[in-house]
Amino acid sequence: MVTLAKWEDIPLFESEIEEAAFWEENRLDLRLMDLAVAKSSETTDSVTITLRMDPRMLSRVKRIARSRYLNYQSMIKQWLSERLENELKQ
Repeated sequence: MVTLAKWEDIPLFESEIEEAAFWEENRLDLRLMDLAVAKSSETTDSVTITLRMDPRMLSRVKRIARSRYLNYQSMIKQWLSERLENELKQ
């Protein structure tokens, strides 16, 4: 079994069968996994803010979030993130 020490060593797969065959012969180095977990936890830090919003607007946001089975705060963050990406592309 080959132990992969770099993410770049993992190819793009054409099918699930090809991917399954690859993982039968290969595995990830545990240190690589530990690094991935450590880095992802660093990026999940968040700051609490206060945002004043028209109650009717908030009700509409909550209604949309409910219809999509999402938490309304998560949906707002997603919208802000998408808008930020669009603004940075311009």
